[in-house]
Amino acid sequence: MAKVRTRTLLIAGALLALVLAGVVSFYASQSPDGLEKVAADKGIDAKVEDHALADAPLADYSVKGVDNERFSGGLAGVLGVGATLLVGTGVFWVVKRRGGEGAQPAADGS
Repeated sequence: MAKVRTRTLLIAGALLALVLAGVVSFYASQSPDGLEKVAADKGIDAKVEDHALADAPLADYSVKGVDNERFSGGLAGVLGVGATLLVGTGVFWVVKRRGGEGAQPAADGS
């Protein structure tokens, strides 16, 4: 069995996540999810107000200024996955750098 390098696996995973966010999101249902549906059916959503970030650039899973709804949703997904990958990589990099020599087990087994 061929040995897969860690870097190759991470890059393939990142590309797969970006493709799923950008392409598969085109086929996502536009219908409300179960919680939203029940809230509408029972009248619970009568007092709903916009949240503080309702005017944010990626609010409501779309990109402001992009008129094509499907493309806007896919682009928002790709941007979200990209931002998550960057932040996650940064956090892991900082943790790895801080670990340094203290992260290695002691020679006496303690």
